[in-house]
Amino acid sequence: MKQDQPQKQSKRNSIIALVIFCLLSVAALVLIAPPMLDFFRNPQQVRAWVEEKGIWAQVGFVCMVAIQVVVALIPGEPLEIAAGYAFGAVEGTLLCLIGITLGSSIVFWFVRILGMKAIRPFFSQQQIESLPLLKNQHRLEVFAFLLFFIPGTPKDVMTWAVGLTPMRFSHWVIISFVARLPSVVTSTVGGAALGTQDYPFAILVFAVTLLISLLGIAIYRKIEKKHQNRDTK
Repeated sequence: MKQDQPQKQSKRNSIIALVIFCLLSVAALVLIAPPMLDFFRNPQQVRAWVEEKGIWAQVGFVCMVAIQVVVALIPGEPLEIAAGYAFGAVEGTLLCLIGITLGSSIVFWFVRILGMKAIRPFFSQQQIESLPLLKNQHRLEVFAFLLFFIPGTPKDVMTWAVGLTPMRFSHWVIISFVARLPSVVTSTVGGAALGTQDYPFAILVFAVTLLISLLGIAIYRKIEKKHQNRDTK
């Protein structure tokens, strides 16, 4: 009977942590996300905010990107474009990658501690089980790097799924920071072009990004289909 007490206490603590996390995520989605996205849709307002706040604008922006990663339903592209407009392509890319790595680290440990029950409020069992990432434990880090490197792959779902794998946290930090570089750079470069009013170049960047993303989606679906066919055999 006494041996059951620690297990019950651990289960109770896990449920409490999950409820608190879900409530915070809903609050972020309802209270923070709409005004945050509205704010970053006005590039002039963003630039004025950066000039006024100085280094705190950088800190605040990193926190916003981290929130976007944790609350996976918030789109990240508007923030990345705004980063290029407000901070420039190089600094904007660096701030986005720091925020992405921070948010990805939070998600990693949350899932690593609570397991699948941490994911269910956000994604279905079928969405998670269909991920090729979970079906290729051989050379896991290399496979994960390629999937996150390819534009157009479902990075939000995969970020939550990584905690279910045996991947080391240090390897995940490197993947989060480096593999997301292509998708972030294209957005920040486009945003920087908007900031300098080089609209033809901005349109070109976004058009090329769209084509690359469509190609990435096609590649990912081919990989996904390959693993599905392997499972049915």
